[in-house]
Amino acid sequence: MRRANCPSMIQPARRCDMKTKDIPEDATFDEYNNAAGGWGSVKALGSILQQEHVIASGTRILMHQNKPEGFACVSCSWAKPADPHLFEFCENGAKATAWEITRKRATAAFFAQHTVTEMEAWNDLELESSGRVTEPMKYDAASDRYLPVSWSEAFDDIAAQLRAMDPKKVVFYASGRASLETSYLYQLMARMYGTNNLPDSSNMCHESTSVALPQTIGVPVGTVTLDDFGQTDCILFFGHNTGTNAPRMLHPLEEVRKRGVPVITFNPLRERGLERFVNPQSPKEMVTPAHTDISTQYLQIKIGGDSAAAIGMAKRILERDDKARQEGLPRLLDLAFIEEHTSGFEQFADAVRAAPWDELERHAGVSRAELELAADTYAGAGRAMLMYGMGVTQHREAVRTIHMLTNLLLMRGNIGKPGAGICPIRGHSNVQGQRTVGITEKPELVPNDKLRALYHFEPPMEKGLNTVEACEKIRDGELSAFFMLGGNFVRAIPDHGVMEAAWRKLPLTVQVVTHFNRSCVIHGQTSYVLPCLGRIEIDRQRGGEQAVSVEDSTGCMHGSRGRAEPASPHLLSEPAIVAELAKRLLPFNPQVDWDGWVGDYARIRDAIEATYPDIFRDFNARMWNPGGFARPLAARERQWKTPNGRANFMTPDGFDPDPDMPGDAPEVLRLMTTRGDSQFNTTVYSLDDRFRGVWGTRRVLLMNLRDLQQHGLAAGDFVCAETVSADGVERRVPHLRVEPFDIPVGCVMGYFPELNRLIPLFHHARGSKVPAAKSVPIRLIPELREPSLS
Repeated sequence: MRRANCPSMIQPARRCDMKTKDIPEDATFDEYNNAAGGWGSVKALGSILQQEHVIASGTRILMHQNKPEGFACVSCSWAKPADPHLFEFCENGAKATAWEITRKRATAAFFAQHTVTEMEAWNDLELESSGRVTEPMKYDAASDRYLPVSWSEAFDDIAAQLRAMDPKKVVFYASGRASLETSYLYQLMARMYGTNNLPDSSNMCHESTSVALPQTIGVPVGTVTLDDFGQTDCILFFGHNTGTNAPRMLHPLEEVRKRGVPVITFNPLRERGLERFVNPQSPKEMVTPAHTDISTQYLQIKIGGDSAAAIGMAKRILERDDKARQEGLPRLLDLAFIEEHTSGFEQFADAVRAAPWDELERHAGVSRAELELAADTYAGAGRAMLMYGMGVTQHREAVRTIHMLTNLLLMRGNIGKPGAGICPIRGHSNVQGQRTVGITEKPELVPNDKLRALYHFEPPMEKGLNTVEACEKIRDGELSAFFMLGGNFVRAIPDHGVMEAAWRKLPLTVQVVTHFNRSCVIHGQTSYVLPCLGRIEIDRQRGGEQAVSVEDSTGCMHGSRGRAEPASPHLLSEPAIVAELAKRLLPFNPQVDWDGWVGDYARIRDAIEATYPDIFRDFNARMWNPGGFARPLAARERQWKTPNGRANFMTPDGFDPDPDMPGDAPEVLRLMTTRGDSQFNTTVYSLDDRFRGVWGTRRVLLMNLRDLQQHGLAAGDFVCAETVSADGVERRVPHLRVEPFDIPVGCVMGYFPELNRLIPLFHHARGSKVPAAKSVPIRLIPELREPSLS
């Protein structure tokens, strides 16, 4: 990266004093020029295996990752092929595996050495680097430590406290890694207890998808499968860092590009995985300069410019189609599809035709010529797929943006035919699947009639709390308990300054984890940490070794069997933890055999099939099908489960995805938070982000050089970032180092979750309440540095 050498031009009205201990003195910023994959990935793999002391065992276990009769990756949810590669894992998937099978242990002796107050000062990497928690722990206020507790005592006390509470004031949160079996038991326990308060990590990422797609095409998930990659003629990418967040997708992308298929990317940052890729499994590419160029056109739109860019493409297609109609030439629109299958086209087309090009260019941040070129490429493809990630879903107008992306596909009939479709790229390994089996706060999405008939109880019908609503209740002191099935909720949510103080007032917090994390040290008045088996570990129950199942991003179900010995003999499986609590919490019900289910997970799958027969027909027989078995999706067959029975064009009513942004004031910047190369969700494997050239720190803001100059800053300066909002709450993150980067003017990138403190709880997607982490209005306040450190 090139440093900016400019004098300070603006004297700020106020400054933040910097604490010496917060300065990352050993941080470096050196541009990384290599492709994604290649020797960089090989080196990173060796480094993580060595770091976790599992070089031999980790290498052996990785050979079973995403393989038939092996285990499903515990990180991303990208599809598992029927014919896997020899190494069917990516760099980040290997890091997640090494992290889970680490030889490091957080034993009772470890907790005896460290107070919770001491550990609160540790960063996320230091906390989770303590290793696997080996036995259940309870917080002791007198010593400010976590002390060992027996499983029986923990379950008895948690159940007794929950029985004394109003179920409507208790939340059962689920992270995205719990298996289908665990998720089914968990939602059943919560509903039999009397609540639909079942938020999950979808609420923080792809809930915008779950709201938007049912309105347009009648399904809550994507329509693309792995088979479509071999038949597509064009791929559009919006708001996704494939090289870091779903690297195994680079293999089918490589094959697509070798067929000459264009790939058009819309993203504020030039992410390396969507630029070029060296296949680590190709000897030729590893020993020569050969690589695969992924994107054939890369449009660096402004943060939140996706909707305007899509409208611009649609406008170009309509303009060309109008001209073709006038001249008697072949049409660009798929008129037969539009007439037979859709509704709302004329109103949509009128709005797009009326959209001024200058406004579209301003909001998208790219030129009309660039958008027209992208539209012409798309229009020339017989079959096209559109992929998108959280760069789309985490905006104020994310739902509207997804509507527009779907409109673009409907214009040319690119839903419901081979080689075409929409593909929201989910994050965590089973975040889509747990929704499929009932983890949702929305009772209308649950087959309550089936639950009523199978288990002879009356399911609650009142809407439960999603993530943002649960946080609002915690902030206002209106919740009694928060149970976390995995994850790191306190760290992942917005508004840390507001929420952490409120969290400590909760009467009860319980966390089922493999590693100690921030949600363990920011705890309620009574706090339990319950350690569980990881998915990669052998799960031995009365009926023998058990397997679990997950759903991937393409709607395919897969079996998963652990291969590593458990980290401790005191660990329980997630299904066992849920069942043991349920037995103590709920009245006896002869229709629910918790012990039988835990003894043989096949019986849980039978129950899932009985509850969802259309999706899970012959579940136990099909779970080991190579490539999994696909859930039925009506939209793939051009059947539309919408209220009007048609696919719906949704008319755009504006361009700006964040209407509460304070205009284009020069002092206000748009912040997007993102993950680094050595990170999965809130788990940080190292402080390096090699693709962005950031080494040894996460306390950094990457800015356009022009913005640095206009703000009177030079590369290496330190600033305090402050949210621009009118609610009177001060939201600041100090001691951030600024560095020049290739990012659009007015846009800034920083890391999740360190900058979540800057995201107001009210700053969320309209219609889905997903925190708008990708477009936060901030201003920068230069910091005074001590002379010895300048």
